[in-house]
Amino acid sequence: MTRFRPADERELVQTIQHALAAEEPLELVGGGSKRGLGRPLQTPHQLELGTFSGIVLYEPEELVLTAGAATPLAEIEATLAAANQMLAFEPGDWRALLGTEGTVPTLGGVLACNLSGPRRIRQGAARDHFLGFKGVSGRGEVFKAGGRVVKNVTGYDLCKLMAGSYGTLAALTEVTVKVLPRPEATRTVLLSGLGDEVALRAMSQALNSAHELGGAAHLPENVAKAGKALTLARVEGPVPSVEARAASLRKELAEFGAAEILGDDASQTLWWSLRDAAVFASPPDRDRIVWRVSVAPSTAPVFIATLRRELDFRYFLDWGGGLIWLAVAGAADGGAKAIRAAIPAGHATLIRAPDALRAVMPVFQPQAREVAALTQRVKDSFDPKRILNRGRMYAEL
Repeated sequence: MTRFRPADERELVQTIQHALAAEEPLELVGGGSKRGLGRPLQTPHQLELGTFSGIVLYEPEELVLTAGAATPLAEIEATLAAANQMLAFEPGDWRALLGTEGTVPTLGGVLACNLSGPRRIRQGAARDHFLGFKGVSGRGEVFKAGGRVVKNVTGYDLCKLMAGSYGTLAALTEVTVKVLPRPEATRTVLLSGLGDEVALRAMSQALNSAHELGGAAHLPENVAKAGKALTLARVEGPVPSVEARAASLRKELAEFGAAEILGDDASQTLWWSLRDAAVFASPPDRDRIVWRVSVAPSTAPVFIATLRRELDFRYFLDWGGGLIWLAVAGAADGGAKAIRAAIPAGHATLIRAPDALRAVMPVFQPQAREVAALTQRVKDSFDPKRILNRGRMYAEL
């Protein structure tokens, strides 16, 4: 494998322009922790972007941070924690899930993949915190978009386009994100023993209450370590407010059973485990095919019941039931046909599978013809020769 590691932006431009002239695709790599996401690339040329690392600007009072795209996520989070701030979209650490231990998650990587954790239901996705960037397109041209303020009028919102593009449109060199204060306290109201439909009603009631939840999830009994189903509602904020809201929420959910309230440490451990899908990173699920399925929360029970007739799987619910994590065993196609046929409205993304399966199976939800045509036009604009991460999202792109 040929590895290119440009020392600066000028060398990056030259490398991409050389690949463009030769029409030889490049695999973009920041820290390497997400190489298992998407379709496997068939190129001997790797473009390492680790040089573009380090915090460039951090203004805690303005709630904004600018850093090299390859800056380790741990460095970003440590810097923010020192100022009692955080990345509110709560990006997960999927290294154990994907088997990429020893690699380094980066800020640019989570933005390029638009990865968001349990707090998404309140704070939005990664793309909603992505304010600006600099990068080099597949045309070998330097460009930038956005800025350092939440509201800016600079034309098209290219940050939204880059988020979730998996490096197929540009090699990001610098990114700017919105940050938010860390909550002083966290409490988790925990109900035990609920079935899926009842759990969804409890989560819906909690989310529609005045208590401003920062997470709502449900673990069936065969997934929860306690051996009984757990339904969780997270409350965050100043200590007096959190304690009062958690106590009030427990009373409001009394019709679903006696609830327990977990403190800061227990809550953090539990929600980080959900964020990282840790249950599917170890036996008995380590060798299963893993999917993330996004649906309307009200349709989750029917979707799960339909799948039970066709697949052997384990699962848990996040985002109030709007996100279903599945670990499928024994299906030749990883469960793709059954899963996508059962989705009433939404999309399914293949997260973990052997390379051979990811090479032949649509990893991302197949696009409608009109959307696929638009995707082609966008790709033509930024990377007409398909130089950057060719085939990472769709075989033809």
